[in-house]
Amino acid sequence: MGSIAGVAERVFLHPHPLWCRERSFARSLSQSRRLYGILTMKMGENGEVGNGIEGKMGMVLPAQETHVEKAVEAMKSGQLIAVPTDTLYGFACDACSTAAVHRIYEIKGRKHTSPLAVCVANVSDIKRFAETDHLAHGLLDSLLPGPVTVVLKRGNDSILEKSLNPGLESIGVRVPNYNFIRKIARGSGSALALTSANLSGQPSSVNIKDFEHLWHHCSYVYDGGLLPAGRAGSTVVDLTNPGYYKIIRPGSALDETAAALRRFGLEETL
Repeated sequence: MGSIAGVAERVFLHPHPLWCRERSFARSLSQSRRLYGILTMKMGENGEVGNGIEGKMGMVLPAQETHVEKAVEAMKSGQLIAVPTDTLYGFACDACSTAAVHRIYEIKGRKHTSPLAVCVANVSDIKRFAETDHLAHGLLDSLLPGPVTVVLKRGNDSILEKSLNPGLESIGVRVPNYNFIRKIARGSGSALALTSANLSGQPSSVNIKDFEHLWHHCSYVYDGGLLPAGRAGSTVVDLTNPGYYKIIRPGSALDETAAALRRFGLEETL
């Protein structure tokens, strides 16, 4: 894998493949017109978004379908957004944008050797980014959409850019049970690089106030209210070894995940 400096160089300097380059002109044009405004919102006692919390940069908007298009435009222009999922609030960007991925690492103070997961719109999309042929039919559908990150081999046919998590042959993939972020992924036509919206080593965020000090790094902060799943995050399971599974992080759906995998005949390995 080489030195950390070498890994970092591959992350940030690796040229885009052809399928990414077609976005370069649009991204540059959009970045020159980035909006830095303020929108006020209000949070009701029941957690519903209304009109009255003040945003600090770009815009704070409710996580509603009417705002999906703005999020997609931000993704395609290499910007960062903060979004709710079925577990935690996360920072998201186009997994094809090395500059945006670089910013996520900077904002979080995250080591460049720590991999990022990707989020896709549908279970059927996973095969574009990772190997799934070794899995029984219906296995992924038994886990997803849901609070689970499946770790799979990228394989030679993955359309993910090689500079994302360089040196690793596997990738964590999410399909959250949360329509807003899935619609963003669908509209972007790509995968979203996704990580929790917090500084590395700090508690995860279950409402937008938890990471208010980081809002100014995002073009948009999408408010889905208080998320009910707690701070455990997704259950991370390694499915790279045919016939076996390995729990990497227990997360919020350990029992359900293990039970589903056992129904498909998989054995746990430590």
